[in-house]
Amino acid sequence: MAKPVIVSAVRTAIGRSFKGALVNVSSETLAINILTEAVRRSGVDPSEVDDVILAELNYGGGDLARHAAVASGMESVPGQAVNRHCAGSLTSIANAAAHIGAGAERVIVAGGVQSLSTSPLMKWRVPGSDPMEFKEPWMPPSHPETPDAPALDMSITVGWNTAKKVGISRQAMDEWALRSHQRAVAAADAGKFAEEILPLKITQADGSVIDFAADEHPRRDTTLERLASLPVLHPEIEGFSVTAGNSSGINDAAAAVTVTADDYAAANGLEVMATVRAWANVGVTPADNGIAAANVIGKILDRTGLSVGDVALWEINEAFASVPIAACRAHGIDEELVNFSGSGCSLGHPISASGARQVATLIYELRRRGGGIGVSAMCAGGGMGGALVIEV
Repeated sequence: MAKPVIVSAVRTAIGRSFKGALVNVSSETLAINILTEAVRRSGVDPSEVDDVILAELNYGGGDLARHAAVASGMESVPGQAVNRHCAGSLTSIANAAAHIGAGAERVIVAGGVQSLSTSPLMKWRVPGSDPMEFKEPWMPPSHPETPDAPALDMSITVGWNTAKKVGISRQAMDEWALRSHQRAVAAADAGKFAEEILPLKITQADGSVIDFAADEHPRRDTTLERLASLPVLHPEIEGFSVTAGNSSGINDAAAAVTVTADDYAAANGLEVMATVRAWANVGVTPADNGIAAANVIGKILDRTGLSVGDVALWEINEAFASVPIAACRAHGIDEELVNFSGSGCSLGHPISASGARQVATLIYELRRRGGGIGVSAMCAGGGMGGALVIEV
């Protein structure tokens, strides 16, 4: 079997939904930009691309991958939409690696796009009602709702349930969030994100054009005292400890990698940035959603025969700070090696793009450190978890 390798990795800067630089930038525009740049950086002739696989969420159907391919002049390239909620772009990359490894394709661009700022409001016809009676707005539920696992309130279903189950204190979550902001700011100041970010020219409402190349969500002025002063999101629930500060942001961004076969890369003189070694997904009871990141890490370590000590760096998405804390406690992972440049609490969580963002960040940091194995893992709405292992 061919060995799937990554020959380019890129992301946009992450914007604040509804108030940031990307507020008027459509998901289609983000998809076109990230696809074009992923191909350009790879050195692959666009005519050689076999497929585009992009994760998307809350767009009401359609196929952003195909839209971007046509708009980028690659009309002969099909496109595939993937939805595994937060883990969607990890699944996109895994699907690409599977196709490449099986010899079915040679070059696939995979990643994800999220524009919550421009997501449409959907209508749902109430079952048993008059055909013209629609509920609006409506969002598809991620799972069958139960009192302890609301489908549209992840602060309870993920953040709080995880903190309760594992015994994670408010202070521990605030301390994790503070470190996340400090690391994101330090990484930006050191220029670490410059390699992975594609600057975008954004036209403003007044007609002016700005260069958007820096993540908007990290806060330089965050302190433990400020985080501790924030109100909890559900004061009516006794002991509730999840706040906006120890949760991820609401964000817009896109990220993608180009995956090809190792022999194709060698024959065409392409620079191999990383090898995709393995991937895994799990399902859990929706009320245990936040534990899925820990579970999928256990599954992928068992599947690959790797130990925690074999992994040089980890990306465990901070949908809520309780999620990576729980994963680290479950497996004895050194927190210093996790989210080394920030994550959801600081960089933000552009849902469908977060997995590919994590993979890109892992690749560039491992290259700076001389190589090694990296694991990207996350929980995903509906009671799921996804993980991907790469080696630089």
